[in-house]
Amino acid sequence: MVPLQYLDAVRGVLDHLEKTQLDGVEQAATLVANSLRGGGAVYCAAIGHSNEADFINRAGGLASVQPFSHTFQVRAPISPALAKRPRPEPVEEDLEAIRLAVRTSALRAGDVMFVGSVSGRNRFPVELALACRAAGVKVVAFTSLAYTRRVTSAHPSGKKLCDVADVVIDNGAPYGDAAVDVPGYSEKMLPVSGASMVVIGWLVWGRVMELTAAAGDPASTYISVNRPDGQAWYDKSKSNYERKGY
Repeated sequence: MVPLQYLDAVRGVLDHLEKTQLDGVEQAATLVANSLRGGGAVYCAAIGHSNEADFINRAGGLASVQPFSHTFQVRAPISPALAKRPRPEPVEEDLEAIRLAVRTSALRAGDVMFVGSVSGRNRFPVELALACRAAGVKVVAFTSLAYTRRVTSAHPSGKKLCDVADVVIDNGAPYGDAAVDVPGYSEKMLPVSGASMVVIGWLVWGRVMELTAAAGDPASTYISVNRPDGQAWYDKSKSNYERKGY
């Protein structure tokens, strides 16, 4: 049955994480714990298909994990007759917007940025990683090394996400991400990267909690506001986070 095949595929990814990626998890968690206790901040940009939302403002999670995204719009209407005027120099608007977002944001040297791309080839995560590292921000990447080895970069530098991060955690997804042979379909179906990306994040955040507690200064965390004591806990934790930064 296809559901059982999918469960087997996810178990394979979890085995991969346990057997080969815990060193990367430890490196990432250490970066975060040291940053937070040293006055830094931790951000999570897109890691693929909005999976990063699982980490933000979450019961059982860290108060300090914040989203990073940007919008950039210029209003400058022009006649269609003038729309193709040449520029004095080449400009790639999407990449320029990412650089501007990093330069004008609350990011500071010593912060940590989490970013992901299953294939590792896409322009946005590569440019974000490059811009962050240029600003002294440490970058942790979630990606599939099996996938990235078989594709070319879409970024003008020719680099992939695994080439531009301080810590790389391989999510174990296969080339193309889908992992199950479903009868009647010519290609594999059912991606596994989403399950893997979310598990990786919680491995890191859990280790951060452990490290900060071992140092005698546990990080602010949330519990479910749907528990009878949940809202009071949330309010206290948020106040602690706002007071000390983590």
